[in-house]
Amino acid sequence: MKTNFRIGSSTDIHRFKDGNELTIGGVKIPANVGVIAHSDGDALIHAISEALLGAIGKRDLGYYFSDKDPKYAGISSLVILKETYNMILNEGYEISNIDSLVIIESVMMAPYIDEMKTNIANVLNISLDQISVKATRGEKLGFVGENEGYVAQASVLLEKRG
Repeated sequence: MKTNFRIGSSTDIHRFKDGNELTIGGVKIPANVGVIAHSDGDALIHAISEALLGAIGKRDLGYYFSDKDPKYAGISSLVILKETYNMILNEGYEISNIDSLVIIESVMMAPYIDEMKTNIANVLNISLDQISVKATRGEKLGFVGENEGYVAQASVLLEKRG
């Protein structure tokens, strides 16, 4: 029996490097670090994209957007999200909701969350109340707490259209 609902979840991690800006949720945030990445290194958008892929039974993000492919070098992760969204639509699903969390020690996320939600809503053609973006710190524990990188997690619920 097929179900009308599908759940996906994912985690993405990026290591920090010297820099002065991070892109998270499609927002360029002034910071004392950058990330090591093939694309813009937006772990939040990567986690959401991969959770969407998982919900429809597809492979991981790297399979579709390989870091070996030069066409993805420096690409905005919002472009990846849009392409992933089109895959969801092609499978006959729509997004019910997205719940996400960014775990980062050195950047205050609160001033940017509304803009992140707006970016995500615009790409996915959903309303702001269908998206949750939360943030927490590493409390000086582990690689996040030691400011070596950051983590984003996302869960999504899809519903079959029609």
